[in-house]
Amino acid sequence: MPGAPMTVDTLEDKLSQPSEADCAFMRRLHGDLLIVGAGGKMGPTMARLARRASDLAGTRRRIVAVSRFSSPETVKSLAESGVEAVSSDLLDRDQLVRLPECPNVVFLAGRKFGSTENQPLTWATNVLLPAYVAERYSSSRIVALSSGNVYPFTTVPANEQTVPAPLGEYAQSVLGRERIFEFFSSLCSTPVTLVRLNYAIDLRYGVLADVGRCVWERRPVPLSTGAVNVIWQGDANSMCLRALELACSPPRVLNVTGPEVLRVRWIAQRFGEIFGVDPVFEGEERGTALLSDSSLACQLLGPPSVTPDEMIAMTAEWIRAGQPFLDKPTHFEVRDGRF
Repeated sequence: MPGAPMTVDTLEDKLSQPSEADCAFMRRLHGDLLIVGAGGKMGPTMARLARRASDLAGTRRRIVAVSRFSSPETVKSLAESGVEAVSSDLLDRDQLVRLPECPNVVFLAGRKFGSTENQPLTWATNVLLPAYVAERYSSSRIVALSSGNVYPFTTVPANEQTVPAPLGEYAQSVLGRERIFEFFSSLCSTPVTLVRLNYAIDLRYGVLADVGRCVWERRPVPLSTGAVNVIWQGDANSMCLRALELACSPPRVLNVTGPEVLRVRWIAQRFGEIFGVDPVFEGEERGTALLSDSSLACQLLGPPSVTPDEMIAMTAEWIRAGQPFLDKPTHFEVRDGRF
């Protein structure tokens, strides 16, 4: 990209830059917004996006971000952006009941990495906690983040009618999360959208960062899972927020990812061209992958604004500039469901 290299501050700004569609949505939205599990990879930029879009739309509302918030810097940064950061252990029902009433809820809480080492905590976080929140906010409109991991490995992208076949306890617990929200939606007529997200990209983490770093550091790129979908995190944030308007009972299921199926080999070769490096590969491409068809989301919410080539170019510049990473690899190559 032209201009000065991107920094953490400019990246955060880009990820939370609202579109006209975001501002128009905020004009239509009634009431405050609560983001549950907002201390993770997506939450802070989503909260800032909501705050900025609401302000640009000229609407007055509270944007409340709830998490354990292990980082005081995140709390301070959110407060400076006009977001109310509330520290809470969401598995403690006494703390949960003290959270503010809110007609609009985005649920981001979840546990993936390390899930195999502590399976009881994984199930508590991914199933019990959603039950607490769904009960607490049964009269609200809810977007609940899910994952494309609920689908089976396929030769063609799975759409929303594909029968789930989760592999491993993490994916099973994610489907459990969906079933809990479905149950409370049926019981209480709660409007819900279940967003099955597939590989958000934020330069500091994601499939492109994983592959690009392998190429840059002359490490082998794994090919066992030969294809992926990716989406710019800013676009994912936008779609998740605007999916509140699509919530219904029974819940609507929505695949959120980029419309393109990207070959991992092609991604590595594109990085190789930028870096002037011949990528090294290991393993053989299998005939199936975890792929999602996002045509419904693109039809209802519009296509992503950032293309794969743009994401690769930004990621390559980030890597070359020696910028920081979150060191949370996606493990996109994992095929046994053990994270």
